[in-house]
Amino acid sequence: MSQAGKNGLTYSDAGVDIDAGNLMVEKIKPAVKSTRRPGADGEIGGFGGLFDLKAAGFKDPILVAANDGVGTKLKIAIDADIHDTVGIDLVAMCVNDLVVQGAEPLLFLDYFATGKLDPDQGAAIVQGIAAGCREAGCALIGGETAEMPGMYSKGDYDLAGFAVGAAERGELLPAGDIAEGDVILGLSSSGVHSNGFSLVRKIVEVSGLAWDAPAPFAEGQSLGAALLTPTRIYVKPLLKAIKETKSLKALAHITGGGFPENIPRVLPQHLAAEIDLSSFQVPAVFSWLAKTGGVAQNEMLRTFNCGIGMIVVVSADKVDEVTKALEAEGETVARLGRMIAREEGAHGVTYKGTLAL
Repeated sequence: MSQAGKNGLTYSDAGVDIDAGNLMVEKIKPAVKSTRRPGADGEIGGFGGLFDLKAAGFKDPILVAANDGVGTKLKIAIDADIHDTVGIDLVAMCVNDLVVQGAEPLLFLDYFATGKLDPDQGAAIVQGIAAGCREAGCALIGGETAEMPGMYSKGDYDLAGFAVGAAERGELLPAGDIAEGDVILGLSSSGVHSNGFSLVRKIVEVSGLAWDAPAPFAEGQSLGAALLTPTRIYVKPLLKAIKETKSLKALAHITGGGFPENIPRVLPQHLAAEIDLSSFQVPAVFSWLAKTGGVAQNEMLRTFNCGIGMIVVVSADKVDEVTKALEAEGETVARLGRMIAREEGAHGVTYKGTLAL
């Protein structure tokens, strides 16, 4: 064999298929286009995505940026071979973090890395991302697909998302007027959302159930599909309530770390949140996880949302107005507790009652 023949390697011999990448781009173009909004034209293929803040209606905006991933929930998607919802989680984890600062999500970029690119699987993932963007009202203006043989095992992939939003100067949250006696409202979650899944997977292992087994806590669904229920996107109801009532003082997105880690992030040092754990309904999935894994209440509270995905702080005289505005947009609102004085050295969250696990 000639020297040239021996050394005539190609990129595809190394495991990277440029044609598969091009095919995926063609497959996702309609999904990307569906996320168009004022300020973005929704075309992809350039070296960077463009956004026009003036066309989006902003006069003197502050930009707010957030990035996140889906975590080991992806492993369930891979093992259960269900790929069309994790993109919604990716968007939700980023845009919910923007809206808690009073910002309207405007644009989104994704990063999708895999060992071997399957254009159909990739397109299903991006279609989920586009669905999340439509729900949040932000445009998917670009992304990166990386085929990296040797970095990821067969079938494995990872996702990261980057969102940018804006608020007019002076309208960012939390407001500086949170006071003792303010009321804490909670908005229901859709399930486990997208954190704590390393523990979820451990509990499933203990249960001995397969991903395609019937879910013990959700009738008519497989265990994999039920656990993959996408994270709720709270953006449009919250933006509407902020605009209509002008009464939301603070918001907290309940993700990894649950109540005790996320609520204090938006509170002044002299105040604590007193939460009545019996004031809201705990979805069946959390009862099943706690029971099957023998997980203690406090461990549940610092790992999972336990049924409340978003916290809203309002003054006592605005509770009815804000509740009504949120319920009109389809949210389930619980009155969780109130703001109390924080003792020196005390934690920012205290509990009354017990979780109905």
